[in-house]
Parts: sequence; structure tokens; C-alpha cells
Amino acid sequence: MARDAYIFLIPLLALLLFCFWAGYLGLAIVLLFLSGFVAYFFRDPERVIPEDSRAIVSPADGKVIRLDREGEGWILSIFLSLFDVHINRAPIEGTLVQRDYRPGKFRVAYDERASVENEQLTITIAGERKLTFTLVAGMIARRIRVWASEGSQVQKGDRIGLIRFGSRVDIILPPECKVVVGKGDRVYGGSSVIAYWKADS
Repeated sequence: MARDAYIFLIPLLALLLFCFWAGYLGLAIVLLFLSGFVAYFFRDPERVIPEDSRAIVSPADGKVIRLDREGEGWILSIFLSLFDVHINRAPIEGTLVQRDYRPGKFRVAYDERASVENEQLTITIAGERKLTFTLVAGMIARRIRVWASEGSQVQKGDRIGLIRFGSRVDIILPPECKVVVGKGDRVYGGSSVIAYWKADS
């Protein structure tokens, strides 16, 4: 379970115990349900990371809702529902060279305007190659948390952050990539390959 869960779980469980002690059983049941949901939302399963050095892995769990040309490359968007794992992972290995936060609105994350108008944090990782991806807050998500700081070394599949309660991740795939997923596919952070670097890149 992600450590961010405890700021929600501890107060909920304390209130839950008080309600049981005070005899407020109906409220206690509601709080038990909420505590279970919080624990479920912040789950953090282990993943098998592909060893292929040419593989680019998904930075998030969810459904591919957009795959469009962006110049000579691609932009791929992943929608994370409330029921998806919300841990974000590094799609490639390298150095986190830039974190660019931009405040904004909180439109529903599957709305295409969310990529432009919503609160977001853009991350660039550079190693032998470079990739940029953006964590986008949704209607319910009001907090983007990135644990890795600028200058941090990350391995492919490493946990780097979390968006709370529903969100979207946009990743720009340059022309030297071959995309291997399509719109509507489900992907899993750190383990699903979304593209490969071309052999001559």
C-alpha cells in the first residue's frame, strides 16, 4: 500500500473505533467501507518489469483513450478510473531532468480538454534516450504527488509518484518509437510494453 494512504486511513480508523465504542453502528459501517476503499485505492502491487532495453513501459494502469499523431511521433493518453492502481512508474531508465508543474482546472480526466486545461505535472526522463510524460489531475483528483526529485536516477518501472482519486497520464512517443498498443487497450504500469525503440534509434 502506498504511504500516502495513511493520512486518510489513520483518521478514518480512529473515527471508526470511536463510533463502535460510542454505539454509532450505522456510521461505523460507513467508515469501515470508506477505510476499505482507501486501502484498495492506494494498493501498490509488485510488477514484473520487462528486461528488453528497447521496451518502453506504461507509466500507469488504465485504459488507452487516445493515440494520435503528434508531429512525427505520437501522443498516447491513459485514463485511470477510481478502480485502477494509481502508482505512476518510470517508462524508461535515466535521470529525471525536469519537473514542470502547472495549475489548472479539474475537468473529468477522459475529456480531451483535460490535457490542456487541467492541473498537471510534466516529467522528462533522459538517459540514452529521452521521454516526456504528463500526470494530469481529474475531476476528483486534486493532488499530484511525485516522489522522485530532479536529478534522481530512475530505473524502468520504478515508482515515481501518485495521482489521487482518478486521473490521466499523457506520454509523448517520439518518431524513433514503434507503438504496440491501440486505443481501448488496458495497460499496467511498469509491466505493459506500450512501444519499442527502433533498432536503429
